[in-house]
Amino acid sequence: MCKTKKSTDVIDPPSPRSSRHQRMSKSNASSSYADPSSSVNFTSYNISTTDTKSSTKSSSKSSSSSRASLVSLKNSLPDNPLIYEFSEIRSATNNFLSKPFSSSSSSSSWRCLIRGKDVIVFQRKLLRPIELPELKHQLSVIGRSHHNSLVKLLGASISGDYVYLVYEFIVGANLAECLRNPRNPNFTVLSTWISRMQIATDLAHGLDYIHHCSGLNSKFIHNHIKSSSIVITEETLTPKICHFGTAELCGETAVTEEENEEEEEEGNKSEITTYRRPKRPNVKKIKLEGTRGYIAPEMMANGTMSQKIDVYAFGVLILELISGDEALKFILEKGNRGGGYVRVSVIETAKKAVESGTGGIRTWVDRRLMDSFPVEVAEKMVVVGLECVEEDPDKRPGMGRVAGKISKLFLESTRWAESVGKSLDMSVSLAPR
Repeated sequence: MCKTKKSTDVIDPPSPRSSRHQRMSKSNASSSYADPSSSVNFTSYNISTTDTKSSTKSSSKSSSSSRASLVSLKNSLPDNPLIYEFSEIRSATNNFLSKPFSSSSSSSSWRCLIRGKDVIVFQRKLLRPIELPELKHQLSVIGRSHHNSLVKLLGASISGDYVYLVYEFIVGANLAECLRNPRNPNFTVLSTWISRMQIATDLAHGLDYIHHCSGLNSKFIHNHIKSSSIVITEETLTPKICHFGTAELCGETAVTEEENEEEEEEGNKSEITTYRRPKRPNVKKIKLEGTRGYIAPEMMANGTMSQKIDVYAFGVLILELISGDEALKFILEKGNRGGGYVRVSVIETAKKAVESGTGGIRTWVDRRLMDSFPVEVAEKMVVVGLECVEEDPDKRPGMGRVAGKISKLFLESTRWAESVGKSLDMSVSLAPR
């Protein structure tokens, strides 16, 4: 057993010499206390007073400069996005002959190693010319954004009419595959209500961060929110939003004065995919980029673009997460001998479920949850999703409000899980079955 200094002093008997020393110390202390004009004590009193004043001043200085230091720290964060030489991109992808990691109508991607890092390179067509100084500025702004729910942009490169965006590679599967396993439709790794609520909460806060970009003057629009653009990490089921900064770097949200002048001259002779900028605040002209089922009505109608299009897509994502259904699908019409197909939207089915009351919501929620979820919370979540997909963008809430509501519902779900004895710790494998 270890003895402290205090306990040792109590156990060991004091020697006569030490006792005399203690008596002398006490007498000196009493005389000093009795004579406040003593030079020694007066000096020590002055020093302590000075130290107190200096500590007060230093603490006030530190508190007043704390905000400035945080801003300077944010501006000096390492590993900001780089401008890669195109030769590096070409070499890493074997002159783009390597097997693509993914491919779509708007982009192709390759998983490769660049400067010793496991990355994924996206090739996207530039919708407007971008010069090197502007690219540097955009990358510097995006590089100051750091959030746990965002896939980090490592850098970019430009060649011809294409921009090559280099992101960190995240081990996992996209949300669409997690919800709808192509090899086994009856299986999902998101088999608990808590896992889906955690994903919804993280995504809401991540998108709220994108819109307000803490410490930045710019307001970003993601424009690519969908289940296939969300990566779910393998061990912790943490969602990561992909393609952050793509809309800005590809020119999807930018308008030049020259384009405005040309549009005024040409009138209705402009291309179908190019739209006139409406006269309303916080709206930009775009060339239509999006996925059916997630595109907001105003964007489809006249190409208007604001942060509310992300809110609309997020609302679709919430309904998709709760029901497990696709945002938009075509099913064979019953009783139609000609083999006709019917368009089914998750928004329409959610509205019908709400109209049917509690029983409708209960049957609409993903059956693979085995009816193990808090019905009242599920009803509130569906309402939040439907609020996000309002036809009028002005009636849609901002992401800050949405994130607050979902966080509250997540806490209610946590209390429900604890009351019924559901485990909150999740560790799964996304490997094929």
